[in-house]
Amino acid sequence: MEKPTNQFEQFDDHNHAACIETALGLAEQICRNKGIRLTPLRREVLRLVWENHRPVGAYQLLEQLRLGSQAKPPTIYRALNFLQQAGLVHRLATLNAYIGCACPGDAQHGPFLICNRCQSLVELTATSVNNAIDRCTEAVGFQVISQVVEVHGLCPGCQEP
Repeated sequence: MEKPTNQFEQFDDHNHAACIETALGLAEQICRNKGIRLTPLRREVLRLVWENHRPVGAYQLLEQLRLGSQAKPPTIYRALNFLQQAGLVHRLATLNAYIGCACPGDAQHGPFLICNRCQSLVELTATSVNNAIDRCTEAVGFQVISQVVEVHGLCPGCQEP
């Protein structure tokens, strides 16, 4: 059985600027390989999503974008839809928010552990969870179009001693 490490602490001491640049570089490479265009606006929206490692809503992104442009809600939603379809961001339905994909280009995505108090989030690499869902859906003849498993609780830093 897979045992995840305490990934909630992984962002405490890392080079965040390099993290963002790596995500943007991977996005450009993935888009190029798929023959799709990462426009300057889409790239900027992706950069804003990666600004921190917490889910961000479309209207938060819109406010940040308005500082330098005349972006409107449909513009943001079109960019987010593109990024989601390209596998570069995930939409977290329970939060109505987006997070950068930790493993872009990977067809399988693990469950998300979301802290209800501080909104920190970890995307697990849990192939056993994906395999179990695949087996169950195949058994009933269900065709999965998208799958996002969200688990809410408290991260180690927010739990009462």
